[in-house]
Amino acid sequence: MRIEAYNQVAQLYQSSNTKNTTQAAKTNGMGRDQVQISSTGKDYHVAKAAVSEAADIREDLVADIKARIKAGTYEVSTEDFAEKLLSQFGQI
Repeated sequence: MRIEAYNQVAQLYQSSNTKNTTQAAKTNGMGRDQVQISSTGKDYHVAKAAVSEAADIREDLVADIKARIKAGTYEVSTEDFAEKLLSQFGQI
């Protein structure tokens, strides 16, 4: 008996065995993938949709500032400006 012939027979047997197992799994309902999304994931999806629908610019605040600038009543505190500038670029 040749060893190569035995290996070929063994390979044929393995391939036919895996086909039968795959077909049996399909008939039993096994092999189906299922996805379950947690309540946290669903909440995240709802929140993400709400944020994407919201405007990036708060028009009510912008309109108020524009009106105060146009009327000449808008003032910027120099201390607040300097403090924010230093915090943004680091202290000198």
